[in-house]
Amino acid sequence: MKTDSLFYHLFQIRPQLFFELLSDSSQAACNYQFTSVEVKQLAFRIDGIFFPSSGNKKDPFYVVEVQFQPDEQLYSRIFSELFLYIKQYQPVHPWRVVVIDPTRSVERNSEPHFQPLLNLEQVRRIYLDELEEGKNSPLGVRLVKLITSKETEVSQQAQSLLESVSREVEETKLRNDIIDLIESIMV
Repeated sequence: MKTDSLFYHLFQIRPQLFFELLSDSSQAACNYQFTSVEVKQLAFRIDGIFFPSSGNKKDPFYVVEVQFQPDEQLYSRIFSELFLYIKQYQPVHPWRVVVIDPTRSVERNSEPHFQPLLNLEQVRRIYLDELEEGKNSPLGVRLVKLITSKETEVSQQAQSLLESVSREVEETKLRNDIIDLIESIMV
């Protein structure tokens, strides 16, 4: 399964995962709705946007980019998409950009004219291999770590996750969706 699709599905069924990656209160997730948006013009497609569902104009919207392959033009694309989105939709909320990479080695920072934007507090890069992992980590973080696990560790981690899901997730549909996702990751 393509990595973008996995993350899109993850964020659809468990939006609090995104906020767990940000080390933010997973309570914030109930104030957001995740979607993918096409920006007209050159048909840019933003991987995903967490848009606040609350009426609070101070809550930011998050543009999410999952990048598992090196891309020399990543930041020119992301910021073009962001600013075209702002121009077209004129959201009243401030923006944030979050780029999710498996490791720092995937990131290409060869676009010097974007360095000032990358230094803003509105831009955050998450490297999955650097996330703290353990039995006390949020379920969403452990689920994401499964995607980047070594083949020799996947089976054991998946089994542990399945047990956690059975204990921690009470809602039947959500539990089944997460179990299906774990099985998809294993394939």
